[in-house]
Amino acid sequence: MEDRKEELLKLCSDLIKIPSVNPPGEMEAITSFICRYLEEHHISYEVLYPTPTTPNIVATLGRKGGRRLILNGHSDVVPPGNLEKWEFDPFSGEIRDGKIFGRGASDMKCGLAGLLFSMGVLSDEQVELDGEVMLAIVPDEEVSGSWGTKWLVESGMVTGDACIIAEPSGYFNCEIGQKGCCWLKLTASGVPAHGSLAPFVGENAIEKLMRVLGRITDLRNIPARYDDDTAAVMEDSKQNARRRLTAKGAAHVLNHCSVNIGKINGGTKINMVPDHAEAEVDIRVPIGISTKTVEEEICRIIQESGAQDVEYSFSWRSEPNSTPRTAGIVECLAENVQEIWKEPLTRTYQWASSDARFFRYAGIPTLQYGPSTPSGIHSYNETAEVTDVVNIAKVYLCTIVDFLNKK
Repeated sequence: MEDRKEELLKLCSDLIKIPSVNPPGEMEAITSFICRYLEEHHISYEVLYPTPTTPNIVATLGRKGGRRLILNGHSDVVPPGNLEKWEFDPFSGEIRDGKIFGRGASDMKCGLAGLLFSMGVLSDEQVELDGEVMLAIVPDEEVSGSWGTKWLVESGMVTGDACIIAEPSGYFNCEIGQKGCCWLKLTASGVPAHGSLAPFVGENAIEKLMRVLGRITDLRNIPARYDDDTAAVMEDSKQNARRRLTAKGAAHVLNHCSVNIGKINGGTKINMVPDHAEAEVDIRVPIGISTKTVEEEICRIIQESGAQDVEYSFSWRSEPNSTPRTAGIVECLAENVQEIWKEPLTRTYQWASSDARFFRYAGIPTLQYGPSTPSGIHSYNETAEVTDVVNIAKVYLCTIVDFLNKK
């Protein structure tokens, strides 16, 4: 890997240069590029289309019938946003000053390149594996993954004994759990009337909605409950968050619900009493709290607000999930991190969510480990450190071999 690291860095750059932005999700160009790479390294694969616009690549290497290790990554990236706020071309893939520049550098084209390159090295060097490595590359993680990892796992197309996802985590850290999510929609109904007679005629739907929204942050006060082992991981997670996040108090979100009122809409015209209003709220649910508990608290908030004709629904709902900190794949990765980085691996919970939940729901021990420069993820001026990319790829390679070949 050390001798061929320039090939790895070029692969990172080439992937970044392909603007696989989602939405809109035009994934054919990057899918074709990855398939050519697999062909060049004599790795068997197939492309699966659950819908005409969602190509999933599933590649395999090694001996069938033994252990199977799943490698997972997504090829889509979030939009770059306002190009004037970038200090460089977001799709340049430039490498200089020890960094790789561009949208997706951390999330997660450099991690994806590490997985691809590891399989390429194993194939080129004809490394004997007492088991099978399966690489699943999906096109839609950035838009909730319904026709990517979720479909692959639930349809039985992808299954195995453990899974590594190349999501950005930091070289010293792997993520073994994550928050759940409730995307809440609140809808208020009123009675229209001439605005000049309010509040004596009509019923203002916006005012009803505001009474509920004024209390919705009470969800942040729901206490999390967990055992001693989970509590230890949670404390490590908070320390890691303080190390990686600059915002004061941001580590608080790891063991509390986060609540973001992301969208409000209502009314027809300024001089009409509005008969309809709605809001969308992003609620992230930590380990130790269930979405059922969150729903019960939402019902209490609506009732105690005194607002009539306010209803709720969920557009997305997922439970918090985790892998034991002593799972075999976690210990195997930790040994290789110690050998390559000369540092112990921390095991933490993620403050957001990802495709890892679909593997964990299926009972597959899953961790996330990949190069990360947090400041640019889903923001401007995204980068990844060259040293991180190279050494993390070494960790991937060694972990694949060790996990499949150790008895």
